Amino acid sequence: MAVSRALRRLLRVLELEENQRKNELEAAVGELRSLERAQQAAGERKRRGRLLVVESFSSGEVADRIAGVEETRSAECLSGYLEDLILDAEAVVDERREALVAKRIERRQTETLVEEAEAREAREAARRSQNALDEWFLHQQRRTQEKSNHDSAEFKKS
Repeated sequence: MAVSRALRRLLRVLELEENQRKNELEAAVGELRSLERAQQAAGERKRRGRLLVVESFSSGEVADRIAGVEETRSAECLSGYLEDLILDAEAVVDERREALVAKRIERRQTETLVEEAEAREAREAARRSQNALDEWFLHQQRRTQEKSNHDSAEFKKS
């Protein structure tokens, strides 16, 4: 019994699906990293706004103070928005990671079935080969024995 073509095709499809899940996970992780970098930039923007407020006290510039307060407020707003996006992105990463693991398990199970079928085929082929050798050897022994019996019968006649 040969490993069915359908089983081999299934294994190939599962490998392709696993690669697709892996690419989807990598894309989701890339998106998450991008959002995290944006949040770090918002934190830096907030820090610069606060620094501008502090500097405005020593310079006495009211416009710098207002700009610094506004910069800090907008950076905090952006940071809060990015935090929500990051939480969503983390959920997507977790979901895609689980999908990848599930697909990998499914592929490995199918791989095991194919390997077991191939091993069974190899054992069966070895058994058939050994049976053929045994039959050949027995045939050779019988032929030798028949020839020996024939020669001894000829010898007795003479």
